[in-house]
Amino acid sequence: MQIAVYPGSFDPVTNGHLDIIHRASRLFDQVIVAVGRQASKEPLFSFDERVEIIQLVTTDLPNVTVESFDGLLAHYVHRKEANIIIRGLRAISDFDYEFQLALAIKKLDNNIETLFMMTNSEYSFLSSSIVKEIASYDGCVRDLVPPLVAERLRQKYQYQNNS
Repeated sequence: MQIAVYPGSFDPVTNGHLDIIHRASRLFDQVIVAVGRQASKEPLFSFDERVEIIQLVTTDLPNVTVESFDGLLAHYVHRKEANIIIRGLRAISDFDYEFQLALAIKKLDNNIETLFMMTNSEYSFLSSSIVKEIASYDGCVRDLVPPLVAERLRQKYQYQNNS
């Protein structure tokens, strides 16, 4: 069984992320979307909220599971008995950072391979940061995220703006 791990903070999950998840689900027996903690980032959505949202928007994909993890990605991948990490690339500017990460992971565990997948061109500009910026000013994110995410963003920013 070929297991792949697609890690990220997914704060929030975007249509670009979902494009990668859907395509990866056709390539591998099992895809684990691994929602990671990043000490350097202050998330808008809690760890549990991010896991729940991704679970809800991937219910149509029976071979996709969503989990949270903390610590080194290489250790997590090893515990899951996987050997593939999926990384999405939007533009060439992403490659340098992702290449460094892939080499560091390879140094930690030579059995892990990193597969880079280009996102669909319609999402090449899209990031969670851009989505949050637009949503924070009550902009329309309908074409950028699933409807559930758009609603959760609206609720988050409505609450923050009323506080």
